[in-house]
Amino acid sequence: MLQLKDDLSRSLVALDQDRTLIAVVELSLATWLVGGVLPGIQREPLKKLPPDPEGLLKVLHRWREEAAKAGHKVTRIVVAFEAGRDGFWLARWLQARGIEAYVIHPTSVAVSREQRRAKTDRLDIALLKRSFLGWLRGEKKHCTMVAIPLSRKIKRPTREREQLVGKRTGIINRMKAALVRLGIRGFNVKLRKAPEQLATLLTPEGHPIPTNTLAELRREMAHLRFIDEQIKQIEDDRLQQLKQAPQRPLNARVLQLQRIVGVGTETADMLTHEVLSRDLRDHRAVARYAGLTGSPDESGSRRREKGLAKAGNARVRRGMIQLAWRFLLHQKDSAMTQWYQASVAAGKKRKTMVVALARKLLIALWRFVTMGDIPQGVVLRPA
Repeated sequence: MLQLKDDLSRSLVALDQDRTLIAVVELSLATWLVGGVLPGIQREPLKKLPPDPEGLLKVLHRWREEAAKAGHKVTRIVVAFEAGRDGFWLARWLQARGIEAYVIHPTSVAVSREQRRAKTDRLDIALLKRSFLGWLRGEKKHCTMVAIPLSRKIKRPTREREQLVGKRTGIINRMKAALVRLGIRGFNVKLRKAPEQLATLLTPEGHPIPTNTLAELRREMAHLRFIDEQIKQIEDDRLQQLKQAPQRPLNARVLQLQRIVGVGTETADMLTHEVLSRDLRDHRAVARYAGLTGSPDESGSRRREKGLAKAGNARVRRGMIQLAWRFLLHQKDSAMTQWYQASVAAGKKRKTMVVALARKLLIALWRFVTMGDIPQGVVLRPA
């Protein structure tokens, strides 16, 4: 019998509320507000704390002793909070101390649709508490939990490089704009000798670049060289890790993806660490995680499609759409490319179909690295 993976939309453990201490935490930068449901205690306590995990642990132990005095021995403590800027470190910290910790997906909690609804930490705690209780009872659609990763450090180099590339693009655009305002076009600011060549540039009126603008451009070029060095350092470190430990599971997946013509090291590394390293349930979960699923709007006789849901990982979505365009160039004989060309020839829009191609391609890559299924017609580099 095929055993489906847990989709984290409901608890698989039976809830014995007479022996379970339930707590939810509203996290913020300055304070934490903790709300609890204690067996044998009619009141539902609230406690405001500084952002201190040790203080939270003391509160939970004190509530456990209070329940014991009321005649209910607590054998299970469960804590939940919404995913946010604090990340998953608190959940891992609590789990290491014998406490069940869960991270709630914020968008999975149903809220009032009133235009001007009251919103305070106390009201948020009550809302989280109701959703978490329903989840613990095994009822679906109350809320959904986020899978807690062991560590996020494997994603940092890819995300840091993405930020540096964005900064580099901004610097280049500012320098080009400054030169265009002076009437200077066609000058490549990325050249190694560009700082020395700046002094020889003349405006259409025959004047040199103004002193303040020249100094600004030289500072920007120095900043650009520094960022280029940082990007190269990240790329060199990644290549060194792949060379030193090619048999590691994640490195093996990166090297496996690189075999596909059109998929480079950067794309393979991003896909591996952002999505293909996750234990996703099926192909639908893969597409949904990347935000490459549709958002239909149906009511009565109205039927329309509002476009991409965009509720998943934006990095994966952007990367897959870019990869889909490259895939059309490098894999012209593949079944997916032929499907795309036939759809466009039938009158469908290119941009709409490239998103559909990105979804099909991501699912094909997931099957390639998890099951070994080679996409039909795809050309591979030698192993």
